[in-house]
Amino acid sequence: MPKDGLKRKLAAILSADVEGYSRLMGNDEAGTIHTLTAYKEAMTANIKKHRGRVVDAPGDNLLAEFASVVDAVQCAVEIQRKLAERNQELTEERKMVFRIGVNLGDIVEEKDRIYGDGVNIAARLESICEGGGVCISGTAFEHVGSKLDLEYEDLGDHNVKNIENPVRVYRVLSYPGAAAHRVIRAKKTDSNKWRKMLVATLAAFVVIGAAAGWYVNLRSPPKIATEKRTALTTPEKPSIAVLPFNNLSDDPGQEYFADGMTDELITDLSKISGLLVISRNSSFTFKGKTVNVRQVANELNVKYVLEGSIQRAGDRVRIRAQLIDGTTDHHIWAESYDGVMENIFDLQDEITQKIAAVLAVKLTAREKTRFANKETTNIEAYDAFVKGWDHLHRQTPDDIVQAISFFKAAIELDPEYSRAHAALSWTYFSVSLRFEWQAFVNRNDLAKLLARKHLELAMRNPTSTAHLVASKMALFRRQYDDSVSHAQLSLAFDANDPDANLNMAEVLMATGKPAEGLDYVNKTIQLDPRNMAAPLSAAGMAHFIMGDLKKSATMTERAINHNPSILSRYELLSAIYGLLGRKQDAQAAYDKSLKAWSIGFVPADLNYIMSFFLVKDRQVADRYAEGLVKAGWPGQPSEYYKIYEENRLTGDEIRNLVSGREITVYQYTRELWITHHENGRLVNLSRAMEGTWWIEGDMLCYQMESGKLKGLDDCGEIYRNPDASPGSEKQYLHVKDYLIAALSTPNN
Repeated sequence: MPKDGLKRKLAAILSADVEGYSRLMGNDEAGTIHTLTAYKEAMTANIKKHRGRVVDAPGDNLLAEFASVVDAVQCAVEIQRKLAERNQELTEERKMVFRIGVNLGDIVEEKDRIYGDGVNIAARLESICEGGGVCISGTAFEHVGSKLDLEYEDLGDHNVKNIENPVRVYRVLSYPGAAAHRVIRAKKTDSNKWRKMLVATLAAFVVIGAAAGWYVNLRSPPKIATEKRTALTTPEKPSIAVLPFNNLSDDPGQEYFADGMTDELITDLSKISGLLVISRNSSFTFKGKTVNVRQVANELNVKYVLEGSIQRAGDRVRIRAQLIDGTTDHHIWAESYDGVMENIFDLQDEITQKIAAVLAVKLTAREKTRFANKETTNIEAYDAFVKGWDHLHRQTPDDIVQAISFFKAAIELDPEYSRAHAALSWTYFSVSLRFEWQAFVNRNDLAKLLARKHLELAMRNPTSTAHLVASKMALFRRQYDDSVSHAQLSLAFDANDPDANLNMAEVLMATGKPAEGLDYVNKTIQLDPRNMAAPLSAAGMAHFIMGDLKKSATMTERAINHNPSILSRYELLSAIYGLLGRKQDAQAAYDKSLKAWSIGFVPADLNYIMSFFLVKDRQVADRYAEGLVKAGWPGQPSEYYKIYEENRLTGDEIRNLVSGREITVYQYTRELWITHHENGRLVNLSRAMEGTWWIEGDMLCYQMESGKLKGLDDCGEIYRNPDASPGSEKQYLHVKDYLIAALSTPNN
């Protein structure tokens, strides 16, 4: 017995880890836990059958000890065989795929705990093994020899993290459900040398769960454009994921700063066209976790991983960063940077350009210019921006309010801070799309007009975010050419932004190119593989536009499975089910979608719903309206406002229409009677609304002198209503940032 009182022994260790478990939890937490529990119970029964004992089973892990390595390998093979059969009885969303690794080595046993190099090597074997397979170390292989009727593949020596010498790895073959099928016979070994030793066999199981369908093999995530499990190719350009930097400051309150630094590095690297950079959303799913770099690289389909730490004390900052080859776990480059907050931007640039140099990526002239041009030199403004960005990504109503407050503070400190204006514009625009957030600004129209105000200020020094918002707002106004141009510029500024790529997909779909849009859906998945709901939903719309309703339903259902909280997706699903004749399903989807509208400040009528259906093709729009009505939405399929370019009025035509007249405005369920005086004064019948009106280009603009919209420009194009008969009401349609209002003149 060692002097420290700890029990040491030679043991065979088996280890695995849950891959994709967080995604499964996101789909259905209760169902995932239930399925995982059932798997663990089945595994425990097999372990007992093979004279093993479960040592530990925390969360998604399982650790067990056996009497011999032969029992451990035999148990692992039987578990994989039985779980492969068990998976056949489960739905795609509930299936879990396991990887198991077995090692024979030294361990330390302390009460009910086990640890040591033997356990560490077993854990590394798991990351090498494929889903559904069993990998064993060279020491375990030598002991098992030909005792079991199995075949093996020699995978060669592997350098593994925190282990000094390379580890020989063998893959077990030729059993039902095995991950590989190439066969190499096991070598005969002298097992007698092991029989003379007291051997305890330890098996550590970690569940490797991957939802079948879209996460069959995360090393090469499958394309969304087809139901076939076609793997994406390895990125042609160097690919990198930046993990959240650790906060080593004495103050836990500096966590936001460490996260902000990570964000800045992701943003800066994303601007380099020669790199493929995983989005913040996916990288931050590893925050606070002990990570296996090879597994991270495997899950995110990247070659390189950047990790590091931040230490801030007063004005002093220390940054440590290291770049790791995720395929070999080798450290390529590591550096420490010391400086003061005043030089924080220079430190960021130095790290970014060092990574580009190490990866042999050349910066274009435009990229060099962007690095040279600082968005702000005000450190306090930057600090406020980082705090706002941190709150924005938490995606709760309270955090949205905090984000708005910090972005405003950043702008007060530096009114020329374009990125802060762009972030504030994006936040207000996002609020306008989420009913549960609108309560914090009270009205959808206010959120959209504030987004427009800060967008115009952001365009003085545009960013990818500014062009992204501009593209979305132009699309709502049916300014299709402008929307495409801004979408392209957004990607030109940051080709690695998943939001910009998804926006391009949606713009292409809206303008009649759904197949091309699916290419950008796939790029979005590549950049943000841990957030599938939005691209799946976009894929559902693409297939709807192309007329494949069954595939559209499948994609939309999967989007909802990944994130059931976004109730608006049930609207599309209700229309699809309605057209497919699935009446009960259509009614159920309609009921769920209606819950979202009940939170908002507008009625759930067909006109308002169709104002958000931005597809240019008239036949597709008619089909969507038909599906909605069949699902139970009130109205008739033809009763929605149709916006066609050939019906748009010029500025002179708008002036002749409204100047000196009292115009009836139909807005939601309200009717307003507004007089447009020739001198530019604007007043309604009760004088509750007063302001000014003017013609700007081919738009009619308003600015109110009181109320929530006070001082905000409210502009939009006017179209003739093709469904209005001569002399009837609602002859014209005013398309603004937040709604389509119908207009009538006294001559109608």
